[in-house]
Amino acid sequence: MGSYVLDLQEIDQTQVAVVGGKGAHLGELSRIDGVRVPAGFCVTTDAFRQVMADAADAASIDGQLDRLSRLNPDDRDAIRALSAEIRRSLERIVIPADLAAAIAQALTRIGEQAAYAVRSSATAEDLPGASFAGQQDTYLNIVGPAAILEHISRCWASLFTERAVTYRLRNGFDHRKVDMAVVVQQMVFPHAAGILFTAEPVTSNRKVASVEASFGLGEALVSGLVNADVYQVRDGDIVARTVATKQRAIVASPTGGTQEQQIEPARQNEPALTEAQVVQLTQLGRRIEAHFGSPQDIEWCLVDDGFQIVQSRPITTLFPIPETGDQDNHVYVSVGHQQMMTDPMKPFGLSFWQMTTPRPMAEAGGRLFVDVTQLLASPASRAGLVGALGKSDPLIGDALQTVLDRDDFLPSVTDDGPAWTPPGSGSSAAVETDPAIVTELIERTQAAIADAKRDIRATSGSALLDFILADIQEMKRVQFDPRSMQVIMAGMEAAWWLNEHLQEWLGEKNAADTLAQSAPHNVTSEMGLALLDVADVIRPYPKVVAFLHEVGDRDEGFLDKLAELEGGREAAEAIRAYLDRYGMRCVGEIDITRPRWGEHPTALLPMILANVENFESGAGARRFEQGRQEAAKKEQELLECLRALPDGESKAEETKQMIDRLRTFTGYREYPKYGMVSRYFVYKQALVEEAERLVRAGVLREREDIFFLRFQELREVVRTNQVDEELIGQRREAFRSYLALTPPRVLTSDGETIAGTYRRDDLPTGALVGLPVSAGTIEGRARVILDIAEADLEPGDILVTAYTDPSWSPLFVAVAGLVTEVGGLMTHGAVIAREYGLPAVVGVQNATRLIEDGQRIRVNGTDGYVEILPAT
Repeated sequence: MGSYVLDLQEIDQTQVAVVGGKGAHLGELSRIDGVRVPAGFCVTTDAFRQVMADAADAASIDGQLDRLSRLNPDDRDAIRALSAEIRRSLERIVIPADLAAAIAQALTRIGEQAAYAVRSSATAEDLPGASFAGQQDTYLNIVGPAAILEHISRCWASLFTERAVTYRLRNGFDHRKVDMAVVVQQMVFPHAAGILFTAEPVTSNRKVASVEASFGLGEALVSGLVNADVYQVRDGDIVARTVATKQRAIVASPTGGTQEQQIEPARQNEPALTEAQVVQLTQLGRRIEAHFGSPQDIEWCLVDDGFQIVQSRPITTLFPIPETGDQDNHVYVSVGHQQMMTDPMKPFGLSFWQMTTPRPMAEAGGRLFVDVTQLLASPASRAGLVGALGKSDPLIGDALQTVLDRDDFLPSVTDDGPAWTPPGSGSSAAVETDPAIVTELIERTQAAIADAKRDIRATSGSALLDFILADIQEMKRVQFDPRSMQVIMAGMEAAWWLNEHLQEWLGEKNAADTLAQSAPHNVTSEMGLALLDVADVIRPYPKVVAFLHEVGDRDEGFLDKLAELEGGREAAEAIRAYLDRYGMRCVGEIDITRPRWGEHPTALLPMILANVENFESGAGARRFEQGRQEAAKKEQELLECLRALPDGESKAEETKQMIDRLRTFTGYREYPKYGMVSRYFVYKQALVEEAERLVRAGVLREREDIFFLRFQELREVVRTNQVDEELIGQRREAFRSYLALTPPRVLTSDGETIAGTYRRDDLPTGALVGLPVSAGTIEGRARVILDIAEADLEPGDILVTAYTDPSWSPLFVAVAGLVTEVGGLMTHGAVIAREYGLPAVVGVQNATRLIEDGQRIRVNGTDGYVEILPAT
């Protein structure tokens, strides 16, 4: 039938560029033994491109596509108008005679007067990383050659529906690089139809299949017209079953197309499938899944007691499972939720983080996980593990308990080994409450960074990679020095002691939060206050302020241009001094590949300008002193109340010792990570120089290519001056697909994502529950911010975001409270919130979706919940 029309039997899954995603999958399905697919053919993308090129107004369409590519994906009115204009242009195109003849020949072979489904099949559809499901149109029960040709044109035009255009704009797909094929299949008129997921779509469990079924055509389910019967099947057994009341169905209309039909009352509560049919269908689904090599979303029809498959596509929303060399059950805990960086990391960043941390980690979806299976299975260690992780993040603790409550998942272990304790715990009592200890640790870290910066300058090529490998060992020695860990634990344990005992003795909740305000040596809180000092230098010079407002996102030479303005030299010196100390920081800083402030100082400008506008001179010093005084006042109040109790002098003396211990050590909690990312920046600057050498030598196309190699792979590239460009391309594409995935706190080897829940019933109606990490209650305007570069905050606002790492700390000086989706008691956002005295609740699931930007909310950082207040 030529290159314009291909029978489904001629097609396989390698031909996406020719027949689109749907067509390629249907062709491949038709090749699987035991899988029945309705007969049909595909009008190829060659035909679509030829028709577009030959159109009378091709130049006009080309101009429309140019305009379309420049639209903002949020400009719905413009997208709606222009996409409708393009569709009208495509629908006016007359199908050429040679293509019409090829289609007629295909129809004659199958049955010219049969009813057909005419289905869009775009080349960017049903891909592993982006399904595009439902973006283009399908037409059912189309009869006669003329009607089929008309609906083929409509399918071409549906490439430019408003929803399809918006999806491509949001996901970075070029409109010109997405072609449209059309599948024409003989209609089947089923008793029942529905969807089979070979992995449970809510929990992502790969061992549980989910079947949805209803009477008539499957469009009733897709459109949401009816509730479906739902079955869950595991290992051939139905483990859950819900039969819905089905009042309506969609059926074929005698005149063409489809229509709704009422189901007689006696049948409304009948199951659409027998249990034997459900099991048979899931077995068929497992065969299809095995053929494609990944979990599938399968559309099926039951015709004459046999199943026909009308589509199968990969389920793109499942989080990947870490690869193991065994078939055993495993339980994984997210590293990103502990590190406040749940975004995916590039391969170099993943390998580098693992090189610089002591515990082996698994990888999946561009994220890191720790395999806790053995610790969780062992009676000696499980309580300590669940308790420690649950104290940091109750949702992780609850998720792990959920796994423990299952009798058949974890291996049976009866060891009598030592109980598990967090690294550094149990030894903090050996540390004196002496500020000199912290000073010494900081000085030693700074000296080690200076040594690395000096010595790395003399290295390049393979010697550079060897130097970094050796220096990482020194960094780990400093980073995980037992004394450093003891200091951190001393601060944490003092906070826990104070909160526990002061609530018991005085009914005071989370007293340590106030007592920790403006503690010394907190490099992260100092970073936020120091940016206020930078604003003080800039504020007196209106021309400098105006210039900075006009600086573009990528105008990294703006500091040199400042010298031409009055006050510009002083402003540039202040910013450079800030970068000298904090330029190694950035959002997601545990990933060495992320751009640092020192590389892209324009990232600081929104925060600097907000400080210029919202604060007066000296705000940084006043803020620190205010926190110090509030902590001192709280200390005196508590000690006075304690002395009034029985045995009060003893309680007050012990509490005073713990307060001193807290204030001496809690600030150091932030320093080891600062030291680590400082060293990361030293390494990165040298590695980027090496990448530029490889680009000049023609080995790499661009310097960022090194970020899609693992460390050892880069060593080999440097040694051989050869690189696998195809591998880099594949990893770029994989990384892009990972951006759309949400990592779970806890993941099992079955692929099940376990979110955990808060077991609390003491909340106001409708409150959003989380973990209280900084005491106090505040009401204000919620500012939902997902990108720090787009932060537009005013004093009194409450920051609502997915997570905060140290780079967000400069924003904390401008807000009155904090709400995050991810976090724990000792994560960076919690520590800095306490330093600044901001009420904060973290671990609020879906906070950025449940709270709308601009809503008034109340944050209770003492009891751990958020209330959405009525509009006034």
